[in-house]
Amino acid sequence: MGRSGITSIWRGDAKTGNKHARKYGAAVDKLLAHGDAGREALLVLLKHERMDVRVMAAAHLLRYRTAEAKAVLEEAAKGQGLVPFEAGQALKRWEEGTWALDPG
Repeated sequence: MGRSGITSIWRGDAKTGNKHARKYGAAVDKLLAHGDAGREALLVLLKHERMDVRVMAAAHLLRYRTAEAKAVLEEAAKGQGLVPFEAGQALKRWEEGTWALDPG
């Protein structure tokens, strides 16, 4: 989710926050539709300056690049707030075997 999406949620503006989340989700889905080439394009976001972008990319890359994605999520999950919570949830789903963001 982008900055304006996160900011909207913090302000209590779920409608705007959800709109941004759908936009970013659609962009990720388009990349993943290109198979491994799309996944490779998403890899660059694991080093993005913003934690929310890193977490979103890592959550989608768990199956493709497990070690790198888990490292990003584990680091992010150490914090507090919405994005660290999302990182922890992605890791939990991965460990439970219920993760399904990019079935391959």
